[in-house]
Formats: sequence, C-alpha cells, structure tokens
Amino acid sequence: MNKLPSQRVIFTHLHPENHPRSIFKNKAKILLLISNSKDVATSFYHFSNGMSSIPSYEIWDDFWNLLFCLLPWGCYFEYLSKWNRYAADENVMTVTYKELKENLVLGVKNIAAFFGISLSEKELQTVLERSSFQSMKKISQKTYGAFGNVLFRKGGVCDKNLFSEDQNEKMDKAFEEHIGGTKLGTKLENEVHCKA
Repeated sequence: MNKLPSQRVIFTHLHPENHPRSIFKNKAKILLLISNSKDVATSFYHFSNGMSSIPSYEIWDDFWNLLFCLLPWGCYFEYLSKWNRYAADENVMTVTYKELKENLVLGVKNIAAFFGISLSEKELQTVLERSSFQSMKKISQKTYGAFGNVLFRKGGVCDKNLFSEDQNEKMDKAFEEHIGGTKLGTKLENEVHCKA
C-alpha cells in the first residue's frame, strides 16, 4: 500500500479490525457502501452459483440453511455491527446502494464533496454515465472477462422473491437483533423497504 501514489483508493469487503490501525488513527476517509441484508443474501446466492471456485447452491433453501454461518466474510449482520462503531466518525461516509439507485446524481455529488473533489458539469456527467449499473454491465465482459456476468446480474434493490414467509421473518428478526436501531440499521430502512 505504501507504494501506491497518494491519494490511494482501496476497495474491500474486510471488517474494520482487518484494516491497518493507521487508517483509523490517521482518519483516512472511508466510504462505506452497504445494502439491505436480503439483497446481499440474494446477490450472494446468484454469485455463488455463477462462480466455479466457490460452493454453489442450486436450491435456495440449501443456501438459506447455511446463510448465517458459512459466508466467506462471516455474518453480514456482524459485519454491519462492527462497521457501525465507526459510522458516526467524521471521516466515514455511509451510502446505501438503494440511495445511489434512487438518485445517482445526488449520491455522486455527496461522495465527491466528502472526498473534497470538485467536479465540473462535464466531469459529473462522465461519472454518472460510467457508474450507472447499465453502463458497468455493458462493459463488464471487457473489464472483468467472464467474471463480469457474475458481478453484474440484475442491479435491483429489495429483491426478496426467493424468501419464504418464514425466511423473511427470520431475516427481519436477525436484522433487529443485530443492527436494529443502530445508525447503519436506520440508514438501511429495513422496516420501510424490505420487511416481510
């Protein structure tokens, strides 16, 4: 990391304790992009079925039975809970995928302002064109090869069609137990958008 030119941009799914302590000590700016737990579960289900290097689960119920314990990064609620400790820090900006889907212009402007980047109208339009889901999906084969089809599937939000009524209720209960009432839990608006 020291060899990368300043300002460094690092993309990661790591828990905060897996980052160098200097990131927090030096108050490096952190953009925390999060999604609703049901969207994450649905996305990872399709992702795992598209990747030959990780176990696949052709039947949703088989995947569901392992959902809370065997994900590569651990429990998503635990991940959110750990990041929630930093959510109020001035150097951390939290954005939901849903917010970006609803108003990409505002999202890009807010992110640019957070990082102290001034965008001309032309630069803003370029960012908007290149960061839309449709645009990234269109060039995904060129950018990621065969992996592109796995990464860019649907791009929607609140996709809970795979969940049975019981699974929806269990996911909502887990959400409330782990992050209900927290800054990140409130930001995700589970009770408004994705509750069973």
